[in-house]
Amino acid sequence: MSSKHQLPELRSIDDPSYGALSTPKHAPLVMIETHGCKLNMADSQRMAREFVSAGYAMAQDGDTPDVFVLDSCTVTHVADRKARQALSRARRAFPNALIVATGCMAQRDAVEVDALDFVDLVVTNQQKRYLTQTVTDQLDVPLTPCADGALPIEALLGRSRVSLKIQEGCDQVCAYCIVPRVRGRESSVPDEMLVQQVARLVDEGAREVVLTGTQLGSYGFDLPDTDLATMLRRVLSETGIERLRVSSLQPAEITDDLLAVWSEADKGRLCPHFHMALQSGSDAILERMRRRYTGDEFVLAAERVRSAVPGATITGDAIAGFPGETENDHRSTLKVIKDVGFADLHVFPYSERPGTSAAHFNDHVDHPIRARRAAEIRELGARLSANFRQSVVGTVRPVLWENDSPTMGLTDTYLRVRRIEAPGLTDNDATSERLENVIERVKLTRVDGGVLIGEPV
Repeated sequence: MSSKHQLPELRSIDDPSYGALSTPKHAPLVMIETHGCKLNMADSQRMAREFVSAGYAMAQDGDTPDVFVLDSCTVTHVADRKARQALSRARRAFPNALIVATGCMAQRDAVEVDALDFVDLVVTNQQKRYLTQTVTDQLDVPLTPCADGALPIEALLGRSRVSLKIQEGCDQVCAYCIVPRVRGRESSVPDEMLVQQVARLVDEGAREVVLTGTQLGSYGFDLPDTDLATMLRRVLSETGIERLRVSSLQPAEITDDLLAVWSEADKGRLCPHFHMALQSGSDAILERMRRRYTGDEFVLAAERVRSAVPGATITGDAIAGFPGETENDHRSTLKVIKDVGFADLHVFPYSERPGTSAAHFNDHVDHPIRARRAAEIRELGARLSANFRQSVVGTVRPVLWENDSPTMGLTDTYLRVRRIEAPGLTDNDATSERLENVIERVKLTRVDGGVLIGEPV
């Protein structure tokens, strides 16, 4: 199949005429593997909903799917390699399945992906909302669309948390980033639609909704009379969602009005977790990256968060070895990371992405130096992470237990916790099963291998 395949005019998943979601018997099985960011997870969960609505069933552990879908990432060359490996592995494991590549790698170079002999169908991000009908056309199998009903838990792809896209695209065009090319210009989902979607998810049993997007802080710039803070207030006041999480923000977007929403919200409903992508602590490198803050401004934003939202967790990202980065620039990054005190840090050696301006710079850092600097940042991040986890031992936090592993879960502050079971019980016992998709107050008693151990209170 080819990305040049002409897609028909079809209803998208946003069309209210799509019912939802009780699974018919003997339905074709679909397996979705998701790589990359929370925005991809939101897309994958939407695809799962659409497949089940159309009459498919989601494959469970041990099933052999009729359709395998990879929702790919392309943010680094490593992400591309992982996507190719996943598609090849799926072909070997499921030789009779329809192998579908979608997501950002498919959008970046659909022709290249289509040339892979283990891929049957390529669907770009722009075509993703029509994926279910395209797959159905290829399979040519009879389906029984589902009547209205509640979302089956398997359509959440094993997650207790539901990712919901509120915004897509980015107009910032950072020098290193391929995302604007594969996600397009910024556009916001109307707040009225978001309220309806969250309310529907609550009715279907969702306990936590993660608001995702490429540039969340600019939400509402293209809509009348709304912004991120206004939308959050509306969702909290007009729905019964127990936990609402904002996935990522930049320093300039963390305003007093936005932080006030956390103070106004009922305790626990707006998760005290802030993901702030640092990328570099060097002002010279940040300017060259086209980031819109300095190292000092980033630290001040973190201090404002902790002042306004006591106990908040701050996580982040960093890039090592951006073109032109010197040892002094690297040391500036280490200093800012220490000053912020991240609870978790994702670290990436700089990766050239065709189509970005940084790929054309003539002062690229040698790969061994990138790797060494990334390792030093990771070592610092690991120490900060361990210190942060040790600092919360003895506190009590609400934990949402997962559907796929009900004795593992996340606190509202985005810390992973393993529950101590009563003597003699295992993950397969009734007590564990009753924990699925449950929020429970847990005392954090110790740290074991980077995971907090918790006891119910």
